[in-house]
Amino acid sequence: MTIQLFKTDAKPIRGLLWMEWAMVVYVVLTTVLIAITFNRLHNPVQMLSGRGQALLMTLALWGAYRLYPCRLALFARVAGQMLFLGWWYPDTFELNRIFTNLDSYFAQAEQTLFGFQPALTFAHRFSSPVVSEMLSLGYVSYYPMIAAVLLYYFFCRYERFLRASFVILASFFLFYAIFIALPVAGPQFYYQAVGTDQIAQGVFPPLGDYFDRLPFSVTNHEQVLPIPGWKDGLFYRLLVDAHNAGERPTAAFPSSHVGITTVVLWLAYESRSSRLLFTMLPLAVLMFFATVYIQAHYAIDAIAGLAAGTMMYFLFRSVYQGYNPCTE
Repeated sequence: MTIQLFKTDAKPIRGLLWMEWAMVVYVVLTTVLIAITFNRLHNPVQMLSGRGQALLMTLALWGAYRLYPCRLALFARVAGQMLFLGWWYPDTFELNRIFTNLDSYFAQAEQTLFGFQPALTFAHRFSSPVVSEMLSLGYVSYYPMIAAVLLYYFFCRYERFLRASFVILASFFLFYAIFIALPVAGPQFYYQAVGTDQIAQGVFPPLGDYFDRLPFSVTNHEQVLPIPGWKDGLFYRLLVDAHNAGERPTAAFPSSHVGITTVVLWLAYESRSSRLLFTMLPLAVLMFFATVYIQAHYAIDAIAGLAAGTMMYFLFRSVYQGYNPCTE
């Protein structure tokens, strides 16, 4: 394996990877939006600086690969883009908070479809520690599932590694573009803002520019409902830590957690590894229900995530036309 990782490739990839181009397109489009709305944004300079850092990181990793074009250097290029996703997610809030919040419409659609609010009742109906821990496990398995699929392709299906990476990253950026255009915060923020008593009565008042006016801090979560579940559970505590580290009132519809997990499941199926697929499948099912259980999403968000993830998998799979010159 060491020889494969460090063996110099005879035909190195000269330009940017398709997944890197996906990031560049997203940077260009959102930079234009920042320029148009510059005076309305809270941190436009910081947002532009972050985009500059993403581009510099991409060029640095590209340069390192050109100096020593091997599998490990190529993996570093992919890993760099994946790790930067943690910055792109909260960035969507800085853009969509200047638009009119749409949660009242989605909560009303939820009520019309189900006759009640699943996010309000799910955790109360199934409050046992076992259910809480199982669903928390599913939710915190999100990034490990992504990593597991990418590592499997890298070590076992290397000829399709770049395509799998592109499909995942391009799907992330398309979700982020949707989140900017559809400012939906999700139940945990919307219910807290209007009061759960009104929600329980089927009253869903619009919030307008509430989130744009409200000072929001990562370390101050007075604007969000406490996450329901067994508070002494290991996976519950991991979930809360992850939530507090980067959650924002954004990215509710469709659920990217469900959508990207769906993409990853399709890639696991494509890998022809039944062990990989059937290891991830129960975690994915838990993930689907956990998004509603912890009040991060409306049920329609999760359902839409399934559809969107499937669509993105087949879309970006067909779009990708590159090849992997490092394959032996």
